[in-house]
Amino acid sequence: MAQEFTINSSTIESKINQLLPSQGGFGAGIDFSASTMVIPIVDLTETAEGSSVRLDLQKAVDNATTRSVASNGTTVAINTTGFFQINVESILSSGGQNTIDIFDGSTANVVREYGSFSALQRYSDDNFIVFLSAGLSLRITCSNSASQIVIFSRQIADITGNLVNPLLFTS
Repeated sequence: MAQEFTINSSTIESKINQLLPSQGGFGAGIDFSASTMVIPIVDLTETAEGSSVRLDLQKAVDNATTRSVASNGTTVAINTTGFFQINVESILSSGGQNTIDIFDGSTANVVREYGSFSALQRYSDDNFIVFLSAGLSLRITCSNSASQIVIFSRQIADITGNLVNPLLFTS
């Protein structure tokens, strides 16, 4: 059974009047009460998730978006930890091959591969999310000088999953 307690505190009364001005205070002679009964409160709003921005808007391109290009070689595109939104543009010539891999310093794990086996140029457009932990980097490789791979990347969450909202444009 719950127990009821009366609380006489001008400090608590002032704080409630400050935080909840629509309540207009309790007036003189009215005390606050407390109870030992536990009443669970579940907040199902996006704010409770740690962000007030919808997930699709949170992945927006902003001025923190980075462009990385590889042509006839390998480029390290990202070498920091976290979750990254990746948008790919791959232009291939005959026999060309473009790849995206996660590299741990000695082994490359290919996560995307774009190849062209025809005499015509081929264009690929792709997007995905990648997670990089400590010691990993995301690399892009282009097999010949007639081809090119370009990625646009932006961190959307840190290594623990806390969302990184888009930055405001500043001049």
